[in-house]
Amino acid sequence: MSAPLERITPPKFLKNLYGKKTLVKLKWGAQYVGVLVSSDVFMNLQLTQCYEYFGQEVQGHIGEVLIRCNNVLTIRSAEEGEPGVPQTRPAGAVTD
Repeated sequence: MSAPLERITPPKFLKNLYGKKTLVKLKWGAQYVGVLVSSDVFMNLQLTQCYEYFGQEVQGHIGEVLIRCNNVLTIRSAEEGEPGVPQTRPAGAVTD
């Protein structure tokens, strides 16, 4: 018999991502990869050290960004080596 699955609520899921590299996909195709700093009860998100991507192509360094909840399609960890996560930054990229 397998162990029961742990129930993870959205707030708990987001708290587990605090301080970690996170990928946020928006409804119209843009993707943001940065460090999740905070969120609120509506799931608005604040990222720092953030880069904007369309597909796997980097559009630029944004720095700090606030993403309104109704624009978000998916949120996931963006640790190095995970499939589907843009990994490259432009040459000479800056960080916050």
